[in-house]
Amino acid sequence: MIGLTNSENATVSSTATTKRLARAMMVSAGEFSLILACCNSVERQQQVLNWLTEFSSADIPEILLTPAADTLYTPIANTIGATQPEALMVRGLESVEAINQLIISTNIMRDEFRKQFKFPLVLWVNDEILCKLVWLAPDFKDWASTTIRFDVPNNQLVEVEQQAISA
Repeated sequence: MIGLTNSENATVSSTATTKRLARAMMVSAGEFSLILACCNSVERQQQVLNWLTEFSSADIPEILLTPAADTLYTPIANTIGATQPEALMVRGLESVEAINQLIISTNIMRDEFRKQFKFPLVLWVNDEILCKLVWLAPDFKDWASTTIRFDVPNNQLVEVEQQAISA
């Protein structure tokens, strides 16, 4: 029997999860849906986005929020203008200085997202931002059917680190 190493398992898992994200965007094409992509590593996010271009033929614009952002709705509306992309990725929530205020305003404006945006919205979050969404914007967060996780489970990460140390 041939077994996969932990790094191979992680790659296979990330590839499958990336395909899941691509499917979620495809299924929701033409209508608003909220997809939460949880990843604690910015480098891993970029790797997933690179893989996503392999699995999806859609041109998916990306917004990188600035630390000074105070709403989520306005940067999206300003970026897309009158167009409706096939999907939209939003990154950088972890860098926003007034993140609590941004999340609270997002919850208040949640109905405008559904009225104005006719495409899947993928919010890249880390565990901290995900917890804040649960506490500060529960109504908005509930629109996400599920959270798609891209992080390696902690026990696999420890095993990979131990292999690297012993090598």
